[in-house]
Amino acid sequence: MQVPQKYYDEIFDFKGQWDMPSRCGLKILLSGDTDFTKTVVIVTELYQDNPGTTVTAAGKSLMSQICQSKNLDPNDIVYVQCNPNTNSKLSFYDENFFEVTFSDSGEPVYKQVSDICLKELF
Repeated sequence: MQVPQKYYDEIFDFKGQWDMPSRCGLKILLSGDTDFTKTVVIVTELYQDNPGTTVTAAGKSLMSQICQSKNLDPNDIVYVQCNPNTNSKLSFYDENFFEVTFSDSGEPVYKQVSDICLKELF
Protein backbone atom coordinates (compact mmCIF):
# COMPACT_ATOMS: atom_id res chain seq x y z
CA MET A 1 0.00 0.00 0.00
CA GLN A 2 1.70 3.13 -1.25
CA VAL A 3 1.22 6.57 0.26
CA PRO A 4 0.93 9.29 -2.41
CA GLN A 5 3.87 11.69 -2.23
CA LYS A 6 1.55 14.69 -2.04
CA TYR A 7 1.39 13.96 1.69
CA TYR A 8 5.06 14.68 2.33
CA ASP A 9 8.03 16.60 0.97
CA GLU A 10 10.69 14.22 2.19
CA ILE A 11 11.27 10.85 3.80
CA PHE A 12 12.59 11.31 7.33
CA ASP A 13 14.68 8.51 8.83
CA PHE A 14 14.48 8.32 12.61
CA LYS A 15 15.34 6.06 15.51
CA GLY A 16 12.19 4.30 16.62
CA GLN A 17 11.62 2.26 19.74
CA TRP A 18 14.75 0.39 20.83
CA ASP A 19 16.68 2.47 18.22
CA MET A 20 14.98 0.56 15.40
CA PRO A 21 15.57 2.26 12.02
CA SER A 22 12.23 3.82 11.04
CA ARG A 23 10.82 6.17 8.39
CA CYS A 24 8.01 8.64 8.01
CA GLY A 25 6.88 11.24 5.54
CA LEU A 26 7.66 14.80 6.64
CA LYS A 27 6.22 18.13 5.61
CA ILE A 28 7.21 21.37 7.34
CA LEU A 29 5.21 24.52 6.72
CA LEU A 30 6.87 27.63 8.09
CA SER A 31 4.63 30.08 9.92
CA GLY A 32 4.97 32.71 7.17
CA ASP A 33 3.80 30.25 4.49
CA THR A 34 0.38 29.53 6.03
CA ASP A 35 -2.35 31.12 8.11
CA PHE A 36 -0.92 29.38 11.17
CA THR A 37 1.04 31.49 13.66
CA LYS A 38 3.46 28.62 14.36
CA THR A 39 5.46 26.33 12.12
CA VAL A 40 3.42 23.22 11.25
CA VAL A 41 5.25 19.88 11.31
CA ILE A 42 3.27 17.06 9.68
CA VAL A 43 4.50 13.49 10.04
CA THR A 44 2.89 10.92 7.78
CA GLU A 45 2.65 7.20 8.40
CA LEU A 46 4.19 5.28 5.49
CA TYR A 47 2.70 1.85 6.31
CA GLN A 48 4.68 -0.84 4.43
CA ASP A 49 7.44 1.62 3.46
CA ASN A 50 8.32 2.03 7.14
CA PRO A 51 10.48 -0.86 8.40
CA GLY A 52 10.18 0.16 12.04
CA THR A 53 8.17 2.12 14.58
CA THR A 54 4.96 3.92 13.63
CA VAL A 55 4.73 7.70 13.99
CA THR A 56 2.18 7.23 16.79
CA ALA A 57 4.36 4.84 18.76
CA ALA A 58 7.46 7.01 18.27
CA GLY A 59 5.58 10.03 19.66
CA LYS A 60 7.62 12.64 21.49
CA SER A 61 10.92 11.02 20.49
CA LEU A 62 10.10 11.52 16.80
CA MET A 63 9.06 15.13 17.37
CA SER A 64 12.33 15.77 19.24
CA GLN A 65 14.42 14.15 16.51
CA ILE A 66 12.72 16.28 13.83
CA CYS A 67 13.18 19.49 15.85
CA GLN A 68 16.84 18.71 16.45
CA SER A 69 17.48 17.75 12.82
CA LYS A 70 15.65 20.77 11.36
CA ASN A 71 16.71 23.27 14.04
CA LEU A 72 13.15 23.92 15.23
CA ASP A 73 12.01 24.99 18.69
CA PRO A 74 9.55 22.36 20.00
CA ASN A 75 7.63 25.14 21.77
CA ASP A 76 7.10 26.98 18.49
CA ILE A 77 5.55 24.23 16.37
CA VAL A 78 2.19 22.61 15.79
CA TYR A 79 2.84 18.86 15.53
CA VAL A 80 0.39 16.90 13.38
CA GLN A 81 0.22 13.18 12.69
CA CYS A 82 -1.31 12.09 9.40
CA ASN A 83 -2.74 8.71 8.52
CA PRO A 84 -3.12 9.28 4.76
CA ASN A 85 -5.72 8.02 2.37
CA THR A 86 -4.46 4.80 0.79
CA ASN A 87 -7.69 3.96 -1.03
CA SER A 88 -8.04 0.85 1.09
CA LYS A 89 -11.43 -0.76 1.69
CA LEU A 90 -10.50 -1.21 5.34
CA SER A 91 -11.74 1.56 7.63
CA PHE A 92 -8.55 1.13 9.67
CA TYR A 93 -6.77 2.97 6.86
CA ASP A 94 -9.20 5.91 6.62
CA GLU A 95 -7.52 9.28 6.42
CA ASN A 96 -7.10 11.11 9.73
CA PHE A 97 -5.15 14.10 10.99
CA PHE A 98 -4.35 14.65 14.67
CA GLU A 99 -2.71 17.59 16.38
CA VAL A 100 -0.55 16.10 19.12
CA THR A 101 0.53 17.88 22.28
CA PHE A 102 3.23 16.37 24.48
CA SER A 103 3.74 17.05 28.16
CA ASP A 104 6.79 16.26 30.27
CA SER A 105 4.90 14.03 32.67
CA GLY A 106 1.88 12.59 30.87
CA GLU A 107 0.65 10.83 27.82
CA PRO A 108 0.29 12.69 24.52
CA VAL A 109 -3.01 14.46 23.89
CA TYR A 110 -4.57 13.89 20.46
CA LYS A 111 -7.04 16.32 18.93
CA GLN A 112 -8.51 15.34 15.59
CA VAL A 113 -8.10 18.13 13.07
CA SER A 114 -10.46 18.76 10.20
CA ASP A 115 -8.98 17.20 7.09
CA ILE A 116 -10.56 20.06 5.11
CA CYS A 117 -8.32 22.53 6.97
CA LEU A 118 -5.17 20.52 6.33
CA LYS A 119 -5.98 19.38 2.80
CA GLU A 120 -5.70 23.01 1.77
CA LEU A 121 -2.03 22.81 2.76
CA PHE A 122 -1.38 19.93 0.38
